[in-house]
Amino acid sequence: MTISESKRLFAHAQNFIPGGVNSPVRAFRAVGGDPLFIKKANGAFIYDEDDNEYIELINSWGPMILGHNNPMIREAVIKAMENGTSFGAPTAKEVEIAELIVSMVPSVEKVRMVNSGTEATMSAIRVARGFTGRDKFIKMEGHYHGHGDSFLIAAGSGAMTMGNPDSPGVTKGTAKDTLLAPYNDLDAIETLVAANKGEIAALILEPVPGNMGLCLPLPGYLEGLREICTREGIVLIFDEVMTGFRLAKGGAQELYGVTPDMTTLGKIIGGGMPVGAYGGKKEIMEFVSPVGPVYQAGTLSGNPIAMAAGLTMLNYLNEHSEVYAKLSHIGTKLSEGIMKVNESMGFGFTVNRLGSMYSLFFSTEPVIDFESAKKSDTALFGKYFQAMLHRGVYLAPSQFESLFLSTALSDDLIDRILNAHQESLKEIFE
Repeated sequence: MTISESKRLFAHAQNFIPGGVNSPVRAFRAVGGDPLFIKKANGAFIYDEDDNEYIELINSWGPMILGHNNPMIREAVIKAMENGTSFGAPTAKEVEIAELIVSMVPSVEKVRMVNSGTEATMSAIRVARGFTGRDKFIKMEGHYHGHGDSFLIAAGSGAMTMGNPDSPGVTKGTAKDTLLAPYNDLDAIETLVAANKGEIAALILEPVPGNMGLCLPLPGYLEGLREICTREGIVLIFDEVMTGFRLAKGGAQELYGVTPDMTTLGKIIGGGMPVGAYGGKKEIMEFVSPVGPVYQAGTLSGNPIAMAAGLTMLNYLNEHSEVYAKLSHIGTKLSEGIMKVNESMGFGFTVNRLGSMYSLFFSTEPVIDFESAKKSDTALFGKYFQAMLHRGVYLAPSQFESLFLSTALSDDLIDRILNAHQESLKEIFE
């Protein structure tokens, strides 16, 4: 497949945009070659500037749960645009989507709309600090909560892919208030809590992390965190920017039956438009201005176009619970097919899956945390990525990103992906 127009655009872009891209992982540095520039997408497919077609397994990093360019969402956006694109004032749809989120997400009694997952997590930590009067917070190694200063300490995802998890520009004062713990290790949390008694405002984590590749919580882990936070007066925050409305209507917290104090959301609630949200217990959320003293604002928060798209998406998911059974079928068929191919070829690579999220790790060890994820063979993944791309399957350009499936994937398309997987492994190891 030729990518000449993508090559031209990438070379030109580097004159005006740092690295030629507006988000680091897009630069393909972890997998080699030049990035594809995408012209359009529909259903399970994306198309580059040379009109090459690819089956796509990222779905804009999660929100396209119904596939790309869904007609319902497209029509909702077009209709909303007829009335204007931005008001900087309250709209009825903000109230509708807030009420819907509160009804669907177990932990959320009140919610504030923002413009991105990064804004949501930054705001949630600020509110937790204001509510508790404490400064420090705990995050997990390899978990990514956006590019806020406090979160770029042992971050996963893009920072991990680019090889610089601790970013220059983050002050020592900021870093000292960020306490790190390994995921799936309750003893480490107990040690941190004991060493910082009465100083920890919040504990934030991805309940099912997708930013060091997909990892699953060990039995009792989330429940244990809930018990510790309740005992110590620590605000437990679930970052469900990826998992919210994808793993279940109520996210990972519904799936696992563990209710945090606050939740951050994004991606799917915008139906593909830029959006985020944070919410939680009423007594915590009433610390947010204008009711409370913690300031947070945004001209484009609750943007009418984003609200129209998100309301359409959430209403559909709320009324069609069979979507989750379909997504689970797709995830099971694809992940089990990959494992079957691996085994038939004598490879013991690890596959983690939950619902419509999965990761293939080029490692033969179980992947349960940041340290085990880092043992993956990233050079081998880069070769695999390119081999799959040449066979018309577009993966996340990083070993450390979960893949996201959509209802647009038919059984025939899954068979095509599995065939590409088998042929790619043959190419790499022959």
